[in-house]
Amino acid sequence: MKNNFILILSFVLLAFTACNNDDAAVVETSTVALAGASLNLTAKSTPIEVKFDKPAAEAGSITLTFTEAGVVYGTDFATTPAATGKTLVIPFAKDATSVTFAFHKLKEAVEGEVKNVVFTISSVTVNTAIAANKSIQLNFNETASLGGALAALVGGANEPNQVFVDLSSGTMTSVVRTSWDLGFYGGSDFRVVLNATVKMAAKQLTTTNIDEIQTSDDTMIIGGGAGSVSQIDDVTGDISKTAIATISATDADNKVYLIYMGNNPLTTAPALGSEGSSSGTSRGWMKIRVLRSGTGYKVQYAAIDATTHSEVTISKDAAYNFTFFSLLDKKIVTVEPQKAKWDISFTTFTNLAGPTTPYFYADFVLNNLKGEAKTYQVLTTEFAYDNFTLANVAEAKFTADQRNIGSNWRGTTNGVDANGNPKAGFTLKTDRFFVVKDPAGNVYKLKFTGGASETGERGFPKFQYAILK
Repeated sequence: MKNNFILILSFVLLAFTACNNDDAAVVETSTVALAGASLNLTAKSTPIEVKFDKPAAEAGSITLTFTEAGVVYGTDFATTPAATGKTLVIPFAKDATSVTFAFHKLKEAVEGEVKNVVFTISSVTVNTAIAANKSIQLNFNETASLGGALAALVGGANEPNQVFVDLSSGTMTSVVRTSWDLGFYGGSDFRVVLNATVKMAAKQLTTTNIDEIQTSDDTMIIGGGAGSVSQIDDVTGDISKTAIATISATDADNKVYLIYMGNNPLTTAPALGSEGSSSGTSRGWMKIRVLRSGTGYKVQYAAIDATTHSEVTISKDAAYNFTFFSLLDKKIVTVEPQKAKWDISFTTFTNLAGPTTPYFYADFVLNNLKGEAKTYQVLTTEFAYDNFTLANVAEAKFTADQRNIGSNWRGTTNGVDANGNPKAGFTLKTDRFFVVKDPAGNVYKLKFTGGASETGERGFPKFQYAILK
């Protein structure tokens, strides 16, 4: 974390209240809050900001109290301004939109120590309400995040990015989804996956000669009810059911595959409320043959009309689900974080409509099944989000399906505008939330708070989550 990192309010503060009567002017009540429920401290000094939802009507001060775990003020940590007892008072001027105090680590934690300080907003001198997110835990060493609110930057209605989220650290990794084509499994099996975010498909041929000229096969193109379930990877995420057969130790068993490379996203904005994630230009066709190379892979690849080919050796890395390769750019690329360091991903995805028809989805969420992150859905008719605790978690519902969030968090509408033209829209499903178990065994509840911009543009997902203890 950078030294100048400042905690800011992630999204919208709670709505302010107003009080009035027939004889008095309306007095608006502003709201103050902290962003996130916890922070792992990496810098010696970290500014911590409390944010107002509107400029302060007059000068005043905010009082925070704190509790210590394994630390002592003045020995392990200090603040600016200085605290008195267990209380910190921070003044602010009229029209201020935030106040800041500095937290200083004086002594680091050693491995195994639990050292943290919890700050809580206790009062404000002016007519101000305190939001629900009024506390933050500052951890001296790495510990699972207590939760927070995040926005996944998939890039708007064309969704050019995949975003991988690690709930325990609150970090997100964004990757251009057309940057890769094949993923080479780092586990014990020898498997290769296709880039399902761009509608890729693979068809096994009878030949083992990569230098034979091949022709495109339009029946492989996914869309409008076309495409074959046998030519895409298992949509649940089962690594034993990939479109490309397991890579044999016997070279003669490894056939050439015809590869439909899918479609790019649009480069222009679609109609408001629509998405353009797969309606761009075709990415063309390739042919590949994959062999084993010691404990890794050897990949032969070429354009379908080529009589020579390129070749690359790819090593397994057990820390990652896959090592990724771009056939178009002819290079290994970094896509996913290490398999133990992400939980869910915001993406587009080639799913199924019915049992056998590939169907492409925007605004999709996958869990890191191969890294052992699992999810399930809870309807608010069963439990209210705020009241849901660890005791309510049903372990049997963590099924082996990477689509348990999928598109279940949102919907779409179809209608007409004022001129009678077709008009699409995005709807957020507020009658449900999700439970997420990460690779380390931490369990979170997660609910989506948005998916479109204020103007109705798709591709702006937001969510909040909290650890269950």
